[in-house]
Amino acid sequence: MRLAAPSPCGVDDWFHRLMLPRRTTALRWLRRLLRLGIALCITAFVLDRLFPLPLPVADGGSTVVLARDGTPLRAFPDADGVWRYPVTPQTVSPLYLDALLTYEDRWFRLHPGVNPLALARAAAQRVWHGRTVSGGSTLTMQVARILDPHSRTAFGKLKQVLRALQLEAHLSKDEILSLYLNHAPFGGTIHGVEAAAWAYLGKSSQRLSHAEAALLAVLPQAPSRLRPDRNAGLAQRYRDKLLTRLYELRRWDAATVEDARHETVTARTLDPPLSAALLAQRLHTALPQQRSIRSTIDRELQAAMEARVSSYLARLPERTSAALLLVDNTSLNVLAYVGSGTFADIQRLGYIDMVRAPRSPGSTLKPFLYGLALDDGLIHSESLLVDAPQSFGDYRPGNFDQAFNGPVSAAEALRLSLNVPAVDLLDRVSPARFAARLANGGVALHWPQGASPNLALILGGTGATLEDLVGAYAAFNRGGIAARVRLRAEEPLAERRLLSAGAAYIVRHMLEANLRPGQNRDTFDPGQRARLAWKTGTSYGFRDAWALGTTRRYTLGVWVGRPDGTPVPGQYGAITALPLLFQAVDSLPHSPEDAAPAVPPSSISEVDICWPLGTAFEVGQPQLCQEKRRALVLDDVIPPTLAERDANAWQAARLSLRVDARSGHRLSGNCKAPTERNLVLARWPALAQPWLSTWQRKASRLPPLAPGCSDDGLDRGEHLTIAGVTPGSSLVRAPGSKQPPQLALRALGTQGVVQWLVNGRIKAVLDANRPFEHAFDTPGPQAVTALTPAGSYARVDVQVLR
Repeated sequence: MRLAAPSPCGVDDWFHRLMLPRRTTALRWLRRLLRLGIALCITAFVLDRLFPLPLPVADGGSTVVLARDGTPLRAFPDADGVWRYPVTPQTVSPLYLDALLTYEDRWFRLHPGVNPLALARAAAQRVWHGRTVSGGSTLTMQVARILDPHSRTAFGKLKQVLRALQLEAHLSKDEILSLYLNHAPFGGTIHGVEAAAWAYLGKSSQRLSHAEAALLAVLPQAPSRLRPDRNAGLAQRYRDKLLTRLYELRRWDAATVEDARHETVTARTLDPPLSAALLAQRLHTALPQQRSIRSTIDRELQAAMEARVSSYLARLPERTSAALLLVDNTSLNVLAYVGSGTFADIQRLGYIDMVRAPRSPGSTLKPFLYGLALDDGLIHSESLLVDAPQSFGDYRPGNFDQAFNGPVSAAEALRLSLNVPAVDLLDRVSPARFAARLANGGVALHWPQGASPNLALILGGTGATLEDLVGAYAAFNRGGIAARVRLRAEEPLAERRLLSAGAAYIVRHMLEANLRPGQNRDTFDPGQRARLAWKTGTSYGFRDAWALGTTRRYTLGVWVGRPDGTPVPGQYGAITALPLLFQAVDSLPHSPEDAAPAVPPSSISEVDICWPLGTAFEVGQPQLCQEKRRALVLDDVIPPTLAERDANAWQAARLSLRVDARSGHRLSGNCKAPTERNLVLARWPALAQPWLSTWQRKASRLPPLAPGCSDDGLDRGEHLTIAGVTPGSSLVRAPGSKQPPQLALRALGTQGVVQWLVNGRIKAVLDANRPFEHAFDTPGPQAVTALTPAGSYARVDVQVLR
């Protein structure tokens, strides 16, 4: 092997002797730096564990409830009384982010939390000028100061720097920016840009102009001095400085900045939002961990309905409150929620949410009963019902005005809200079954402890909430499908079938034909109003007044009363709650389609029916049709008039007889006549007899039994007469007396109970042995009727003179 020749003059030795100490020194320093880095890392790790970031608690802080468009309805401050509405960088106007980062920290996206150049510049300026000229804090350092306040000393600044580095190590840039957006001080108890935007500008931070974005960017620098509500001029000067800077840095062009300068900063009263207050309280209680809760409320409709309720209450007796609930029929989203007349009004108990308070529903459940009776095949829209005094065991219902109307159609009975026909129907349907159907449809009835469904429930002898009733009334415009009202879009649409589509259509048709008070059939209507199916209700003792209505697009419910349950004499559904319902409905958005009649389902047909039988017109028996009516029937089924409940009063409605063709007398059994003919009669219910016209009585009267024929039992029954006055008499006051004329009358020909009516209004229920004494204080014709439970009656007409 050939070896290399040694370097001349010992150059290699000299080079090695020269480089070896330097290499050793470099390695020594490298080891020192490595040890220092490790020590710093360990120190940072230990300090990070000993002094963790004081980040805000995720489920703590203030809460804001929003309308569906993001407008705050009500804010709930945190434990320190701070108002803060949660936002993210993605939900804030880009104009604000641009202004903020230009003003506070242009290098925010690049530095590690601390900008050494900015710190050095700030320190040099302070030494040179003897005061602080410009700050060296980055946005991250400002967040560190917000989260962990420090003293304005060198130690405090060091602490801020370390916290900033700690923030950058744990959080992303967007997370740090979110902390600033939500926690930066804007004056007083207002923290965060969203709360400041609503407080000072009356709008969301999503929709800021250039001038508004610049204003909000400068406020945190001196939040107390620059509050626009206290020092608008100073705030505007700071804003304009930022606008100039944005132009100089070529962030915004000259035209944009010039336009922004023309916007004046104005002072606003810092009132926290308070709309749909009880709904907001309800959602906040249900979702205590959520900081931002978006409801289904329509901001404009909510404001309009609150204003209407507040204005309307001014004309009602003191301590009266009101509630109103408006929903969209398609989604069952709540669009307006007025839980009380005036929130937090102590006199009106405005802190009680009457939308979900169980109250006696009065007659508001009747439409569902008629719908169930239609589905059961008991009635059609024009079925003959009898509004007359009746007893249902120990229960004797009367009408609101104490008057009775005799024979009425199902549609008329519902529109007039007659009590006796409703109780009669409920007795046939079964109270327990009706209550179960309502519960399945979302109407939870509230009963006193130990009570169960009974006949009184159809007249308000139970409890129900406004929100349940509104969800059920929506079924009349949803094909019979009720649903639970929704307060948030995230809530599932819980639907239940309450009625068939056909029954819902017929009931809606019945209620839509209900004229508004003061309106006549011939009143001109331009056809612009939405078709409204409405019903009122009044609880016992004038404690609750209700009005519910449904149009093609909306369903609305109104309750008026006193939350403590004390009576409001003279206030009832038709005069107290109904006007507010009409005002609210007429103010809703509408389209021409809302005034058009609904298309009936395929199960609906329209036929001619005849009273008193209630069945279809028979061409071959025209005498059976004493009164023809046009009826809506379900599934081509035409139910006959309901049989009479009282066995003693029962009589066949359709009666086939043999009669002597010459004398017209009826024949019984084996009784024969030289020439006979068949006669078919249509008979009215016995309890309807006092209200029939002379022609109707004659048309349904039995021919007398032919002499010599055996008794056929058709003439059974009592023959009443009224003693004590001659029919057609004129009554006048005694000479010199101010007392009205008075009669003492007796019912002859009966035993037991007699019901006495004057002009259709029940006045007394007496034993037949007791006289009926009555003072006639109203001039004019007066009809006095004595009626037994079996349907026998007698009537006398008198004239009362002035």
